[in-house]
Amino acid sequence: MTSAGSGLSLLQTCALSLLVFTGASQFALVGALAAGGNPLTAAAGAFFLGVRNAFYGLRLSQLLALPRAVRPFAAQWVIDETTAVALAQPTRRSVRLGFTVTGLSLYLLWNLTTLLGAAGAEAIGDTDKWGLDAAGPAVFLALLAPMLKTTTERAVAGIAVLLGLGLLPVLPAGVPVLVAALAAPAVLYVTGRNRGRTGDGPDAHTPRTAPTTGPEAPADGPDNAPHDASGEDR
Repeated sequence: MTSAGSGLSLLQTCALSLLVFTGASQFALVGALAAGGNPLTAAAGAFFLGVRNAFYGLRLSQLLALPRAVRPFAAQWVIDETTAVALAQPTRRSVRLGFTVTGLSLYLLWNLTTLLGAAGAEAIGDTDKWGLDAAGPAVFLALLAPMLKTTTERAVAGIAVLLGLGLLPVLPAGVPVLVAALAAPAVLYVTGRNRGRTGDGPDAHTPRTAPTTGPEAPADGPDNAPHDASGEDR
């Protein structure tokens, strides 16, 4: 409905969900377009939000270890939910199963509900009268709020909100989102600098334990998952 409210047709809305299977990027794109933003700026904001999936892919490629021919298709399903499910699995087999079931079910449901929402939006007419453009951001805020557990996370969120809302009246639509993203590196830089001055880093009071990387690191993860007598992953 948000997409329809931004002026996209039913076909364009469904194509967007089929090709850009990541909700945050879709909402950023159609939100910027609905506010009258430049399409290139809107696309840049959506691309920036989708970059995190590339980092998910770096880890998942090791866990899934899929054949090269399958990887481009699997990449379409690399999102927050499939990554969370895959990382929680103890063996490579369960990683592949969790990733596939989560990706397939979400992809089908997401595109089905997109079709229903776009068709419903055309049926009810002007979606702005219903205030449906606020539904998407409200859902993301409800999902994000419980995850802000540390002072650093709350500081990043607070500064991002201030930058986004404060710059909205003076910058073109879509640009405040890009500027707000700078809150994360800025807060991390200040936090790291303060820890460097006080020597109160995360390892300052932590007893030295066995190394987790390098040749002395213990075996861990599905790449080193236990094998049965036949030598196959369990």
